[in-house]
Parts: sequence; C-alpha cells; structure tokens
Amino acid sequence: MKPEILVSGAGVAGLVTAVILAERGGAVSLHEAGARIGSGASWMAGGMLAPWCEAESAPEEITRDSLDAVGWWRAHVPECAANGTLVVAPPRDLPELARFARRTSHFETLDGPRIAALEPDLADRFDKGLFFPEEAHLDPRAALPALRERLIALGGKIFYGDDRPAPDGFDWHIDCTGLVARDSLKGLRGMRGEMLLLRCPELHFRRPVRLLHPRIPVYVVPRAESVFMVGATMIEAEDSRGITVRSMTDLLNAAYALHPAFAEAEIIEANAGLRPSFPDNIPKVIQDGWTIHVNGMYRHGFLLSPARGMEVAAMVFGAE
Repeated sequence: MKPEILVSGAGVAGLVTAVILAERGGAVSLHEAGARIGSGASWMAGGMLAPWCEAESAPEEITRDSLDAVGWWRAHVPECAANGTLVVAPPRDLPELARFARRTSHFETLDGPRIAALEPDLADRFDKGLFFPEEAHLDPRAALPALRERLIALGGKIFYGDDRPAPDGFDWHIDCTGLVARDSLKGLRGMRGEMLLLRCPELHFRRPVRLLHPRIPVYVVPRAESVFMVGATMIEAEDSRGITVRSMTDLLNAAYALHPAFAEAEIIEANAGLRPSFPDNIPKVIQDGWTIHVNGMYRHGFLLSPARGMEVAAMVFGAE
C-alpha cells in the first residue's frame, strides 16, 4: 500500500522531495501556503549547480553531497545547461583568483584567448580565469514549474493557501517551510540576499560567470531572452525590506566591471529575500516522529535538494 505523504512548502526543497517520493511510489500531496509554487527564496535563486566552486567557502560535506545534483536536474529539467562555470578577476584582484584556485578543484586555468574562446563577449577583458567544466545552471523560474508538472504526472496533488489537507490523514509529514518552521528548529535564522535581473541583448553568455572581488564577489547567470541574473549579497541580517541602494550599486558596478554593455541594460527586477540557514550553513534533514524537516538550505537549495530528498526517501521507504 502506498504511504500517504504530505509535503509542506513548494520551494525547491519541497518540490524536489515531493517528486523523489512520488517516483519511489508514495501518494504525495504538496501544500504551498502562498499563491503559487516558489513563493519564497527559491524564486530569486541563481540556479547554479556548482559543487566545485562552492567548495571555495563551503564545508566538504556540501561538495560531497552535491556531486549527483547536475545529473538529477538534467534528468528532470531538459533546459538545465551543463556548460560549466567561468571564474574571472580584474588584474588588481588576481590574488583573489589565486585564493579561489587554492580552495577548489576540478578546474582548468585559462589565459585570455581561452577565456575568449569560451565566452567571445569577454574577449580582451580578462587575462586569466578558471573554468569548471563539470558544473551547470538552470533557471529556477522554469525548473520549479517543470517539477510541478512532473509531480502531477506522477499522480501528486497540489494545494495552495488555505486549502490545506488535514495532516492527521497522512502517514508522513515532510516540512519544507523554511523560516516558517523556526519555532520547531533550534538555531534556524534568515540570511538576507539581494539580486537583480537585467535584460542586455548586446551580450550572450553560455554559462555563469563569477567575478571575484575581495569585498563583494558576484555571479552573472544567463537566462532566456537576453536576461541575466546578477547576485547575490550575503548579509547576516533578518531584514525583510526591498533591495537597498548600497546593494544595488554594488551589483550594478560588478556587472559593469564584467562588461560595459551592462551600462545600457534594462533593470527588469530588483529583489531581496531571506534564505533559511542553520548556524553552520549546512542544509539538514531532521526527523521528529512522523514529521521530517528539510530546512536550512542557505545558498545551496538547488544544489543540495536532490541529496536531501533522497535522505527523506530512505527514511520513508528504507534504503534502496
């Protein structure tokens, strides 16, 4: 008999976990408190699947648990682009590039012509870079709806707002509600992040480009229709205001430093949100009776949700 499973929260952790459970044979109902899927931090994410780049600042566990993420996403979202990640720095910040290289692996060191071969629009702009060929990226605003459709195709049911199924009618409750669950999860906090969406038809990138800077390193992620996501700040504050002038200025300056064509780009969105995070910034699966929490995704939601979803499936169904 199929276990009846309620998943609360339709951000990336909730959707990925719901799909994994449905693929294992569970009867899954997914509830999102907002009006649509991805109502929280997942909608503003960069969508980078960069286990090797993240090793620059993340503990070894993050890389270890995310090595299968690219394969999982490519199997579920055809638009997932496995074109790698390019990391560059202006001449004055080349020590930052050397530091990044010391802390990471699985990269190729590039000179100016090799950078131009990968991204022709960056020709003659940078003399040295790092290329991580095994990494990938996706657009969260396309990936989340794709997972919703996959869940429905597997027989899953989705509920929104006040239309919430009674939890006592289920065998398992998977809580992926982010900061809403902070009363149940000790140490959970919000990490502020701010981002921009720019439309710049003059530029064509095939992969995320990380521009290193000692104060605010940023990434620029290409999306469809000449749109680029520029992000993201990491601020230890539970400040729910919109993006600040300081942060917008920093992000715009970084985009311009990457390529002057961004000076004429159209700003189509400037936004801010709070990432749910534990003190060690490692996403966790925590069981409390018939409730399993998947939370604290920090900046690793798309990267680590497949691994954490598999952990939940092992608790519900047993290890494969």
